[in-house]
Amino acid sequence: MKFNPDNPYNELPDILPDERYWRLLSIYEQANKANRAMAELKGRLSAIPNPDIFINTLSLQEAKDSSSIENVFTTNDKLFKAFTLDSTADPHTKEVLRYGKALVDGFGVIKSGNTFSVELIELIYRNIKEENDGIRDFPVYIGNDYRRIYTPPCCRDVILDKLNNWISVANSKSDEIDPLIKMAILHYQFEVIHPFKDGNGRAGRVINVLLLSAYDLLDDPILYLSKYINENKNDYYRLLMGVTENNSWEEWILFMLKAIEETSKYTLDKVLTIIELFNDTKEKMQGEVPDIYSFELLETLFTQVYCKYAFLVEKGIASRNTASKYLNRLVEIDILEKEKVGNEFIFKNKGLYDILKK
Repeated sequence: MKFNPDNPYNELPDILPDERYWRLLSIYEQANKANRAMAELKGRLSAIPNPDIFINTLSLQEAKDSSSIENVFTTNDKLFKAFTLDSTADPHTKEVLRYGKALVDGFGVIKSGNTFSVELIELIYRNIKEENDGIRDFPVYIGNDYRRIYTPPCCRDVILDKLNNWISVANSKSDEIDPLIKMAILHYQFEVIHPFKDGNGRAGRVINVLLLSAYDLLDDPILYLSKYINENKNDYYRLLMGVTENNSWEEWILFMLKAIEETSKYTLDKVLTIIELFNDTKEKMQGEVPDIYSFELLETLFTQVYCKYAFLVEKGIASRNTASKYLNRLVEIDILEKEKVGNEFIFKNKGLYDILKK
């Protein structure tokens, strides 16, 4: 049956599409570029002693970009402060923080050797939306009262059937398709299944990063994939619909492969810039405040943009009074900037903030 935007798309075909779509020369060439960029990012990260210092900062940036695609906006400063002092967060900032948690938690599930399942997909949704429900059992549509653009499959049994097909393909190790092309196809399929009442786009973008981990292409959840999608939002939605309406897989797959290539390069540039700042800060501390320098303190300053006394105490670096002296000394040599929020002082890593806000 031909796709009709006014009716639930219960005839959505199972995946994978005909293999001719991923054997096209254009797709093969772009997949090679994307794989090279991903491999360089992974290789550089694997050579860093503690890549964990990037997880809080870069996963929050992915959360911010992905959420803004759905018109959930916050600022970098609000986001970084709220990550340090949760009580300061407004509703939109809290929603972005939940996305970041869903990304990191979901990544942990996959890295622990688990496979994709309905339970994992529902967990991602619940983390993002702070809801207790799951796969919907009622119709929804995309559009407005005057014009429906798309009506996804309905209801629970149909959705579960299509999700189980998605899961079997996502977990399969036997197909010969390039993992990045497979991710592009799986992303389309998840978005058109549209299993939840809300948050489907964000859940799908979390799953993209989890797929890269499952296929051993990414060791940490720090890819800025949503940045490219956000900057090319109109093309993203147009090409999604192009597959549904005209089976235009080539254009869609090329778009997603380009997104992976560009954001791998962008993320690597951020990582290398942060490493340079990390090393410069180390030299500055050793040169100007050698009596308080320790590698543990340096790492703590880069774990997130804002630091507070409790972080040093919790890591056994210093007592409360000594932590105060350490952080204030770092303000004096212009590494940190001090700010009072409520009854608490927090300390911004000025260089790290400047890198991440761009």
